[in-house]
Amino acid sequence: MARHRKRQDAAQERSVRASISFPEEQYSVLERIAAEHRVSLAWVVRDAVDDYLKARWPLLVLDKPEEN
Repeated sequence: MARHRKRQDAAQERSVRASISFPEEQYSVLERIAAEHRVSLAWVVRDAVDDYLKARWPLLVLDKPEEN
């Protein structure tokens, strides 16, 4: 899964911890997605934020070229 490898590389970069609250139903859905894809819930949230930023503000996102 190339996308998973890309996310692992991003995790090695410097990061900041954040505490976020979700409605129970959203949290349950996030847990189910994480379990289905065998990744952490944090990975699912980071992936969603990454996609959101790319879609919403594509000029502000500095994306490294993907390795083949």
